[in-house]
Amino acid sequence: MAGSTPGSRPQTSANGAAPADPLTARLRKRLYRARRTMRRTGVDYFRGDGADWLAFTVLLLLVPLLVTLNVWLPAWVPPTALVLPILAGALLLRPVSLVLLYATAALGLSTESVIHTGERAASDRPEAYVFGVTPGAALVVGAVGVAGLLLAQFRSRVGVPWRSGGSMLFDLRERLKVQSKVPDLPAGWHADMSLRPAGGQSFSGDFVVAARTGPGRRMLEVVLADVSGKGMDAGSRALLLSGAFGGLLGSLPPHDFLPAANGYLLRQDWEEGFASAVHLALDLDSGEYELLSAGHLPGMQRLAGAGRWESKEATEGPLLGLYDGAKFEGVRGRLGPGDVLMLCTDGMVEAPGRDLAEGMDRLMGEADRLVAGGQLGQHSGGAAGRLIETVAKDINDDRAVLLLWRR
Repeated sequence: MAGSTPGSRPQTSANGAAPADPLTARLRKRLYRARRTMRRTGVDYFRGDGADWLAFTVLLLLVPLLVTLNVWLPAWVPPTALVLPILAGALLLRPVSLVLLYATAALGLSTESVIHTGERAASDRPEAYVFGVTPGAALVVGAVGVAGLLLAQFRSRVGVPWRSGGSMLFDLRERLKVQSKVPDLPAGWHADMSLRPAGGQSFSGDFVVAARTGPGRRMLEVVLADVSGKGMDAGSRALLLSGAFGGLLGSLPPHDFLPAANGYLLRQDWEEGFASAVHLALDLDSGEYELLSAGHLPGMQRLAGAGRWESKEATEGPLLGLYDGAKFEGVRGRLGPGDVLMLCTDGMVEAPGRDLAEGMDRLMGEADRLVAGGQLGQHSGGAAGRLIETVAKDINDDRAVLLLWRR
């Protein structure tokens, strides 16, 4: 029979467990669905994909709460406390919702003014009544509201909500760091690279892209570029170019890279669209390399046998983005055991009242001290970072340096 008779054992499931209460099971299922919905709504909201009704509701309820507290505890909750939901709304809400919130805040401010005016009139000593909405308080709330509305309209026009905008910029910065790292090298080869944006910012007009290419990935290709401008002014163009250069690197023969990069930059049609770059193609088996320059500083090589530095100056090609059909000639060399190759941007050697040759001599002299002192690859901050700290202290310029050496 389907049911159980008095005195019989309760029914069990196939695994021996007692069946779940249908009501409890339904409640658990509904609770699970509610949790999934809330979690999805929260994720969508902080990614900027969801509606702002939840934040709008909370901030809308906060306005009458602050008005009530101002009436009850005016010494602790002044009229300017209304800037709190206004500021939060400027960051969380869309412009339409923000205007509705502002209207509610203005109504709340008017309510406070009416109530305090009535209390002052009913007071035995009206001249001693110090609470109320002063013109200064109204001006502060209004000014914050205008600034918040401008911020919300800017975010809406750009199409990047603040919630995902910050994470997007963080992600871009981390991707740039990964892309600028020199890949792992075979035994005996070492690299050290450091990049410091102008003003200590997160984005720079200098950037590096590097990859191991060719048969068996036995070729190291590195591009060190310097986009016109400094800091955040050049950062957006550097972001675009670093991605494009990273895609070109290894997809073309070394001699075709700079012409392709030049063509790409010309197609962008930027008002300030030029850049300098140096392209290194290094054979990790033989140590032979070729440097091709597009208006960039020459490379510098320290010869272990001679104990001196020499400039590896290629036939300097034109800056990228100036004209079509530009030609780029290279200079060849070889890195033997103990040799060091150094590439840098002009922020490492430029200084007011000093020419580039003098700056390069100073840079090579400091690098020579690091090599002679056995600090190459052993300094806690990295030899490249040490060079920036000692030679290029001007934080108002982007600075980048790359060291490659062979044991």
